[in-house]
Amino acid sequence: MADPHTPVLRVTGVDFVRERREILAGIDLTVRAGEHWALLGANGAGKSTLLSLCGAVQHPTRGTVEVLGYQLGRVDMRELRGWIGHVDPRQPLDVRLTVEQAVLTGATGTNGLIPRWKPTAEELRRADELIGLLGIAALRNAGLTTLSQGERGRTLVARALMPEPHLLLLDEPSTGLDLAARERLLTAIDTLRAEHPELASVLVTHHLEELPASTTHAMLLAGGATLSSGPVDTVLTSENVSACFDHPVLITRSLRRWGAQAQPAGHTELPEWQADQLAAPDLGRPHRPNPTHR
Repeated sequence: MADPHTPVLRVTGVDFVRERREILAGIDLTVRAGEHWALLGANGAGKSTLLSLCGAVQHPTRGTVEVLGYQLGRVDMRELRGWIGHVDPRQPLDVRLTVEQAVLTGATGTNGLIPRWKPTAEELRRADELIGLLGIAALRNAGLTTLSQGERGRTLVARALMPEPHLLLLDEPSTGLDLAARERLLTAIDTLRAEHPELASVLVTHHLEELPASTTHAMLLAGGATLSSGPVDTVLTSENVSACFDHPVLITRSLRRWGAQAQPAGHTELPEWQADQLAAPDLGRPHRPNPTHR
């Protein structure tokens, strides 16, 4: 970006129509350096379509999309995508790659190693740094087929960061992860955001439990339109999320993380949300049950 004050991402009045069906309607979104946005909504709300526009993968039908100061339609899309990190659990990487090789493909933007291509010393250093940051150093030489879903997820995040992007897009990165793997991935995302304060990111999910604690802003999509957008604490309320998913839910927040619980049947009023006033529990030592208790 030529001007550091230029938003990393600006979507203005965007409609997206596919086969005469309106997928997105009147979308406005501005993401600045250091902001971490979450796109939430039910299946079919248009989240992944909006992310594809943010990633310079598709053009809008109407409206404008500016990524890193460049307007789609007036810039080489392939060159622009080189400055965007994209994490997609469905990325079809060559299964013969090791973790280190998979991370290095982020430098070339390919799903496998290019014949006769050799990484530079700086690219090797960068890959080594990212592998350590994401907590997968012990797996450096492991094959992709031997990884758990969580380990593969962290490998994909490291790969996306190889070109030192200004914008990181995460498309449901917790898909298929068990509880422990999800928490390790979210912790890794929080860590890299702290290590790279100028990085901006947009994460797509439909589960509030999958939002990293470092999330700063949120947009709720329903039927391809914006229901609410802005600072995360003003958007993720019980009222807004209930309207977004067309079902009464209670939103809670504890230890800087969110939770959602369906309203019990027969209750028409949602209880007022209140911040958790309890002291944070000691997470450093696991609870050991009394062996004499039955």
